[in-house]
Amino acid sequence: MLAFGVMPERAERNPLAADEEMLIEGFLDTLWMERGLSAHTLSAYRSDLVAYARWLERHGSGLLRAGRDGLRDYLAERVRSGVRPRTTARLLSTLRCFYRLQLRDGRLAEDPSAQLDSPKLDRPLPGTLNEQEVEELLAAPDCQNPIGLRDRTMLEVAYATGLRVSELVGLRLGQVNLRQGVVRIIGKAGKERLVPLGDEAQAWLEDYLQGGRSALLAHHTAPVLFVTRRGKAMTRQAFWYRIKCYAQAAGISKSLSPHTLRHSFATHLLNHGADLRVVQLLLGHSDLTTTQIYTHVARQRLQELHARHHPRG
Repeated sequence: MLAFGVMPERAERNPLAADEEMLIEGFLDTLWMERGLSAHTLSAYRSDLVAYARWLERHGSGLLRAGRDGLRDYLAERVRSGVRPRTTARLLSTLRCFYRLQLRDGRLAEDPSAQLDSPKLDRPLPGTLNEQEVEELLAAPDCQNPIGLRDRTMLEVAYATGLRVSELVGLRLGQVNLRQGVVRIIGKAGKERLVPLGDEAQAWLEDYLQGGRSALLAHHTAPVLFVTRRGKAMTRQAFWYRIKCYAQAAGISKSLSPHTLRHSFATHLLNHGADLRVVQLLLGHSDLTTTQIYTHVARQRLQELHARHHPRG
């Protein structure tokens, strides 16, 4: 047994040639020693390499003899057999890692995996709530107590601004300008942006600042906007837990993520005709392509509305 606990497949009916087996095991041992990868990850690497080595054997070649054409033919054959793009991308990642190590150790003069393009992967569409579900979620906290008022205000601000959860829980008093109705956000890579609050979120913020926050702080002081009874900032995990509780109370059965309100903010803006570049600025995305995923969600929603309400839908 190897140090990382992956048993070689020596008992198989058609074992690999000894030199191929040793090459794969040496590669895995090196990964285990240099990167500390888990047994599960190493087992996946081994499975990919063994499958490729067997294919090469059937075609009269081997791992160190196969060129770029052989690798391309193998990947093409797998695609034709119906293997998913994500699986193919993982396989190519394994082979790149393998061949780069062989190149580094002087076993190869050229990397056959170089310049091979990875398959294009569809980005998963973000989960969103429709506008009615958002209203039900926002109405779930009991605003008769300071905790509920704080949570309602946080939900309102999150939906009104599209802030990341880390940006929301880290908001400081000095970042909020109620007179101008904006919040100043320091996002990823220290990029600053101004995001409007909107009348509804601003009204809830004013209520929270006039009563709920001071009741939570008691004798404490804190620079953060949203505080716990201990006078500390809320953690992302705590806010995410409260979102799940309120979603359950509101009867929302959809699978949620910590950024569900952020995704809903962007999608609803686009549904109501907002310009994509404006949404990009509000979300703090450095690249427009990151924002474009929301156009798919918005388009899907518009198609559903058309099919439901148009007489010839």
